[in-house]
Amino acid sequence: MKSLRLAFLTAAVALLFAARPASAGLTFGLGADYLTDPSAASIALLLTADTRVARGLTLGGRIGALVATDDIGPGVPIDVRLRLRVDRLYVDGLVGPWVFFDEGDSVRLHAAIGFGIVRRGMQLGLEVGWVDPTAMLGVRVAWPF
Repeated sequence: MKSLRLAFLTAAVALLFAARPASAGLTFGLGADYLTDPSAASIALLLTADTRVARGLTLGGRIGALVATDDIGPGVPIDVRLRLRVDRLYVDGLVGPWVFFDEGDSVRLHAAIGFGIVRRGMQLGLEVGWVDPTAMLGVRVAWPF
């Protein structure tokens, strides 16, 4: 399990830094999620890197650290993100493994759709998705640097 965890973390870091620096965007974010079953909450610090694919469309990844309630334990969320931005509005498609370091060290699939606004560089949005085996609802705020 440790080698699988290391492989996921290595791939995520490589994805974050594979973007061309001249066209990449880096953001630092904070997220709060509610997991429906078992009823639990989590708070995450997230680093995201994106590169432009087409006008208004970016592809990138995000990695972070999270803490959760209800014996879920700390974790590392890793996602690939496809973002469509029209003016100040955006829609995200996210998928990736979330690694939790609880008693059984588990890797759980995460898939979500996010949407929100960008105002003066700050991003504010909602995320609706699934973290195996439960649905989740989240709030995100991020700043470029």
